[in-house]
Amino acid sequence: MSLLKINQENPLIHCITNYVVANFTANGLLAIGASPVMADEIAEVGDMVSVASGLLINIGTINGRTKEAMIVAGRKANEVGIPVVLDPVGVGATAFRRETVKNLLREIKFDLIRCNTGELAAIAGVNWDSKGVDSGVGEMDIEQTAKAIAKQYNCLVIVTGEVDIATNGESIDYIAGGHELMTKITGTGCLLSAICTAALAVERNNLSILSDVLKDYKKVAEKARQKEWLGTVQQEVLNQLHQIAGGRA
Repeated sequence: MSLLKINQENPLIHCITNYVVANFTANGLLAIGASPVMADEIAEVGDMVSVASGLLINIGTINGRTKEAMIVAGRKANEVGIPVVLDPVGVGATAFRRETVKNLLREIKFDLIRCNTGELAAIAGVNWDSKGVDSGVGEMDIEQTAKAIAKQYNCLVIVTGEVDIATNGESIDYIAGGHELMTKITGTGCLLSAICTAALAVERNNLSILSDVLKDYKKVAEKARQKEWLGTVQQEVLNQLHQIAGGRA
């Protein structure tokens, strides 16, 4: 019901995201009935945030200019009281990304951090063998670390993987399912972060609606891979999101 509710309310989601996934993210938001806007000019992000229902900050292709735009937009979002989501793409890959995320977490109050295991480890300062923007490998108590980060930053945390977890620092929801083909195309995680932003825009600070989003997204993955043709997965993700959000699946 989470995607259906987004479809009914049509929130405007301001995405400061990366150029690799911007088009797919915009189309995915449109598929569920949300309205996307991708603005990262420092001179206008404050005005754009002022009319938006939620803000996504995604550091996938971060640079000095977009970093400053993110801070300006995040502060404005806190001022006007709309939810802010952080997708710390590849935060452990370089010192610049680590310092950027530390700065963002210091300057902005986030409602949700949506990450993979390696990104969680980097935020928590746990030793981890990152592989670019991929999750990488290492040893960590994921559940306890996610809870600790949620408490530290007073926010919700989602860690996606074979089994997704969502926590408010106290309770944890586990969501299994999906399909590994979703990891073979760009943008599926980034789109999920945008959809989570839309969910929080219609139901603020609600762990339950995020868990419902994760369940729906697992169903999308399972249906999108039915032919097992990698080239069709991305378009089928959009098709299935549209079906679920319209109450047709």
